[in-house]
Amino acid sequence: LDAGRLERQLVRARRGRRSQTALSRRLGYRSNVVYTWESGRREPSASELFRVVARTGGDPEAALASFPVHLEEADLCSPEGVAALIGQLRGETRVVDVAERCGVSRYTASRWLRGQSEPRASELLSLIEALTFRVVDFAVALASPDALPETRAAWEELTTRRNVAFTHPWSQAILRQLETEDYRALPRHRVGWLARRLRVPKADEEASLAALASAGLVRWDGERWATEPVAVDTSMASDAMRRRLKLHWVDVGRARLEAGDDGLFSWAVVALSREDLQKLRGLHVRYMQSLRQLVDASEPSEVVAVANVQLFALE
Repeated sequence: LDAGRLERQLVRARRGRRSQTALSRRLGYRSNVVYTWESGRREPSASELFRVVARTGGDPEAALASFPVHLEEADLCSPEGVAALIGQLRGETRVVDVAERCGVSRYTASRWLRGQSEPRASELLSLIEALTFRVVDFAVALASPDALPETRAAWEELTTRRNVAFTHPWSQAILRQLETEDYRALPRHRVGWLARRLRVPKADEEASLAALASAGLVRWDGERWATEPVAVDTSMASDAMRRRLKLHWVDVGRARLEAGDDGLFSWAVVALSREDLQKLRGLHVRYMQSLRQLVDASEPSEVVAVANVQLFALE
């Protein structure tokens, strides 16, 4: 993806039917700065891009709701908020690695992370891709994919890949198992090995591998299956599709509990205020975000696990 073109398309898409002059004034500028942004003569900073989103009725924080970040205290329309976002996306990644992935100097990356300078909008897009592989998700959360020619093909490919998770629920576990050191240590792929490790029928192994290969999520290197560095986030799917996938993993948890498998199967039936129930919901969301951050930084890959967390009112 060309981050510069994508940035210009995002500004144009968010502007909608407004004139460039009208949006410039809405942002507090006396000159037609939006024209210079869309024409490529100048470029907005990262916080200015978020201001464009906010001033056109969007929610910058909501665009990052499925990312492993906590933004309750951050104002993304400010340089400080952008620095907080970058710091959280960075996780445990070394500054030198951030710089290398984004094609900037270590000094520049360090200043971004300390809030001493601010990346341009295109640099922020490059950062998001380098640190999460999900810049397409981010862009589509800000504007319709039809309004973003730069991401249209990638979005269609992502949609196809996400559908694999719903049509073949075990494919995500198969994918994670391929990333483990035990599988990579095999002299070559052994049919049925993945199924035995996950305790699923061999037919699920075969169907999942075929679907993953068709979607470009795995490739055969002549000896074994290799995974591609692509993040497939199912949170962008419809409620009905996500519900089916959640039910699958609830059923798996129930089956493992009935079998007496090792694991943490906890519950707590409590009475509390409606206000505190909402606080618990917030804790639930933050737990899942923290889980993703920990997993993203975890090395080596040795075991595949399921975190099946539930919170609901009984009334």
